[in-house]
Amino acid sequence: MILQTKFHGEIELPEEEIYRFDSGIPGFLEEKQFCLLTLDDTPFFVLQSIETKQVAFIMTNPFDVFRDYEVKLTDEVLSSLQIETEQEVVTFVILTIQDPFNETTANLQAPIIINSTKKTGKQLIMSGSEYGTKHRLIEPLVEQGEK
Repeated sequence: MILQTKFHGEIELPEEEIYRFDSGIPGFLEEKQFCLLTLDDTPFFVLQSIETKQVAFIMTNPFDVFRDYEVKLTDEVLSSLQIETEQEVVTFVILTIQDPFNETTANLQAPIIINSTKKTGKQLIMSGSEYGTKHRLIEPLVEQGEK
């Protein structure tokens, strides 16, 4: 299929590369189908809506940046995404890109969970967790005093 995307222009997308988000994404509940695109030579990905060109989320693998990050999948999530093995699970967090880039934040409270085998996905809201919606992706540099 031919797809119009926010960041990649027009692309050809095989049908088997479409991920189903049966519950949509909070704030975008009507968006049920997405594709996952790489963002050039970066550690970032784009979760692009199949239906709406302007609905595209920049994401990254949180475990590459936040070493102590933990996500506990509930039985409901495992069931709804048809997850049978740990190897099927891919986790991303949505970024809020800022200018300058070092102000960019990651939403650790609501990761995107994908079953890479069944091509299903869901945004998991981890209510009551220690994580928030605006964790700085790049820690601010510590100013050093004069020696």
